[in-house]
Formats: sequence, structure tokens, C-alpha cells
Amino acid sequence: MGNDHCGRRQFLQRSAVSVAGMSLAANSTSGVASGAPSGNAASPDGQPQHTDAPDVTDKVDVLVVGGGTAGTIAAIQAARAGAQTLIVERNSQLGGTTTTAGVAFPGLFDAWGKQIIAGIGWELVSESVELDRGKLPDFSKVPRRHWQNQVRVNQFLYAILAEDKCAEAGVRIAYYEFPRKLTRTAEGWQVDCVGFGTQRRVLCKQIVDCTGGASVVAMLGLPRLREEQTQPGSIRFMLGSANSPGRGALQSLYVHGADSSTSRSVTAANLEGRRSVLAKVRHRKRRLMHLQPETGFRESYRILGETLITVGDYTSGRKFDDAVCNAFYPVDLHTKRGVKPKPLAEGVVPTIPLRALIPKNSRNIIVAGRCLSSDRLANSGLRVQASCMAMGQAAAVAAALAARRGTTPLKVPLDEIHGLLREHGAIVPKST
Repeated sequence: MGNDHCGRRQFLQRSAVSVAGMSLAANSTSGVASGAPSGNAASPDGQPQHTDAPDVTDKVDVLVVGGGTAGTIAAIQAARAGAQTLIVERNSQLGGTTTTAGVAFPGLFDAWGKQIIAGIGWELVSESVELDRGKLPDFSKVPRRHWQNQVRVNQFLYAILAEDKCAEAGVRIAYYEFPRKLTRTAEGWQVDCVGFGTQRRVLCKQIVDCTGGASVVAMLGLPRLREEQTQPGSIRFMLGSANSPGRGALQSLYVHGADSSTSRSVTAANLEGRRSVLAKVRHRKRRLMHLQPETGFRESYRILGETLITVGDYTSGRKFDDAVCNAFYPVDLHTKRGVKPKPLAEGVVPTIPLRALIPKNSRNIIVAGRCLSSDRLANSGLRVQASCMAMGQAAAVAAALAARRGTTPLKVPLDEIHGLLREHGAIVPKST
């Protein structure tokens, strides 16, 4: 398929049909009664009555839950592979850690003098840099420190370019919404989502859980892993006289105890982060020039998958039999005392197996991003954005092929997954 995935159309022509809730596609129906508020039928005495009837019903092949680092790439890939795709995101934009949290240096795409992650994530990153008249690192040179090959992007440009690519591929977007109930069906899932003023019913064949903490997996009662202590989050800001938040380096403060599991814990993390920034402004007596709208989260829940990546697997560069993408980053565990990255040995490039993206004993659901099945130390290196982008693309290929075949992702032949990944520019690990 490659660049012939959809045929380029103007973004403004497509945005009206790609933004969920405004879609005029034949398989999206509206059930809003005229003269009554959404989801509330009027009783004979004129008082609204709350009902469970959806305002909107969407029938798609693949539902991506979470529009962050992995989810954005997953949605674009699923749609380019020919799957009807909807993405639901609780925030107001795509990109997650890169945009909403402002960690606008999504690495690492290279290791030991060559590029090891490409595909749709790299396409989006490199086009963002090009549009912003930035400069890409020379991957043929091995840097003395890993961060020297980080790619800096303009976070605002990245967010709207991601929407443009979704529109081109035909992805429908639903912001400010999140699933509240899942029901198994003969063909897959009925997912009831809620947002303010909106109740949406999604009938889909496959789900890709890109929520960061495997929230959909938890709703299904499937097991998740988590230690009592988690890594701190970070809130990013800038003090000073120059205001250049596009791709300029931002400052950051740890938010200890940051937890992305619920709206309550996210609220608490944001409040604590902003209190810390205000205290810094008062202490330093400098102007606050920029503040990200949300704390960035490093760690929460991980799935218990069909296999679990250990730190030994990660640091040895184990070539899994069902590897679908590469990863690369030091073991990078943040604590209250800070972080001391532990670089990988020369030549080591970890791989991510398909089975680590599939919740144990599940059907018709796959995850991507930092919630993959791994131990805590392995996850500290696997959680970075480039690796999550690669996971998102691989998971979406498996989901799209499973929807096409009428099966579950684990049953899709691995050579078909590899073939479609290569067709869309991804780098597939070589077997040894």
C-alpha cells in the first residue's frame, strides 16, 4: 500500500467528517431526538428523562482507545490498512506525552549507527521537523550520550499534523470521550463511551488499548501488573524572558506519586505539579513563560500478557520468535533521588514480541505503549515514545488483519503482520 494508502485530500475538506460526532459516514447513525437534549428523552410533563440510548452509533473494524503516543500511530496505521477506524481520546488533542505533556523529544529511533525504528511514527516526527525548519540528527554517528540523538519536534505542529494524517487516512476522532462499558458480541465488542453531552455506542471487531495504563483491559477484568511505588511524573514549564515553547527545551519538576489511573489521581497530580511550579516562580522571582496543561506520567499499570519481557530479555537484546518491532533506550528508572540511566551494551537492540501486546487469555483486544507486558525495569526503557510508536503500528496491523480475517490478533500469521508492516515503512526485527 505504502504512499497509496488513501489518496491525499485537503485537510479542511476531510476534517468535518473525521471529527467524531460530525461524521456523515453511512455506517454512523444519530439517535438524537429533535427538541430533546442529547441522551435525555422528554417525558409527557416536559421533564427530561435520562436514558441509556446512545446519541451516536459507530460501526467500525478497529476501535483505538487513547490518542497518545502509541494510539495516534495505531489509528493511522489501522485506517491505512483498510480498516474502518475510530479513535477516542479523553483530552483535546492527539500526541499524549509528546504534546499534552510537552515531552517533545520522542526518542530513540536509532541505535549503534543505524535507524532501528521507522514507519508511521518516524514519518510524523520527520515531517514535523521539516515543517518547522528543524534539523534531524545524523543516525550514522553513534553519540557519546543517548540523548544527543533525540529528535526535537514542535509539539503544537505535531498535534495538528497528526490530525491531518488521521483525516487523510479516514480515521474518525472522538475527543473528550472514554469507554464506560464493554459488552462482547458475536463479531467483537459493543463499547459504550461517554463524554459531556454525548453517549456513543461503538460496534467494533477489534480494540487497541493505548490508554497508557491498560484501562480497557482492566474493564474486562483481565489482570494487570503494578508495583506499590511508581516512578514520578513530570510537569514541564519555562521560566525566563524568552518564550519559545515550540521545540525549545522546557524545564521540568518531578511530581512524586503521579498516577494516571483515574480522573481523581490525574487531578491530584496536576494540582500538585502546578503548586510546585507556582512555588518555583515565587522563589526564583522570574516570569512564568510557559506551562504544559498536564503532568506527564511515566508509569502506572502494565498488562499480564501472553509473554512478559524481563529486564534480562531487554538488556541482552533477546530476539523473540514473534518480534514485531525494535526498541532502544537505557534502563531509565526515575526515583525520588533522580535518575541514573544504565546504557545498553554496545550492539544490543531489544525487540518486542507480539505476545507481550496481547493480554493473557484474551480475544479481540491488543495493547500498545507503556502498558505492554514487562517487568518494571524493562518497562523503564520500553516506555519511551519511539518504541511506543513502533508498538502502536505493529498492534494496529495485527488488529486490522484480525478484523479482516474474522479472527483474533494472536491467530494472525506472523509473516502477514511482518509483510504489512514493511509495506508501511516499518522496520521489522531480523530473526537470528
